[in-house]
Amino acid sequence: MNFNKAAFHTSYGSFKQIPASTKTEIAFAGRSNVGKSSLINKIFNRKSLARVSAVPGKTATINFYSLEDVYFVDLPGYGYAKVSKSEKERWGELIEGYLNDDRDLALVFQLVDFRHPPTKDDIMMINFLIDSGIPFVVVLTKADKLSKRQREERRNGLMTELPCAEDITIIEYSAQTGEGVEDVRAIIEELAESEDEIIPSEQP
Repeated sequence: MNFNKAAFHTSYGSFKQIPASTKTEIAFAGRSNVGKSSLINKIFNRKSLARVSAVPGKTATINFYSLEDVYFVDLPGYGYAKVSKSEKERWGELIEGYLNDDRDLALVFQLVDFRHPPTKDDIMMINFLIDSGIPFVVVLTKADKLSKRQREERRNGLMTELPCAEDITIIEYSAQTGEGVEDVRAIIEELAESEDEIIPSEQP
């Protein structure tokens, strides 16, 4: 899979605008400013494929990026306090509508800030993914901000803070150093290959 060939496809501001799935989809979820756009840019070796904002809550749409037979879906960040109630409700409807829809969703990369315990919204999202049977991987962002000792403390804490922590695939990631990016790419390639394998070949 040539990650350099990813391209922006389209974005939607309401769930009703989103058409039915036509490709396998891999989504990115997490609270506002956790680093979803930075991770997407890092995966695809691009500086500005996904717009990175210093202002939390800027991604107010669902953004689709296309690469080969896969859509990569950047969900709006949740949990940002300084937006109106109506905006929060719209974002919630977008995220819930997308995740509850009958889509070809192969995986969700659930981003959590490594430096802090998961927020209530993080836990709610992870429980939703578990209850819905949606496969997911937790990506711990901003890993470079922690010392070796702090990392070990947070790893131990996550074992009790995350639901079903012992059964979750967890990747430690840094946008600054690139740590964890190859692990994320390997998972994406494995999913893309497995999706190709289950497509029945045409009979003559």
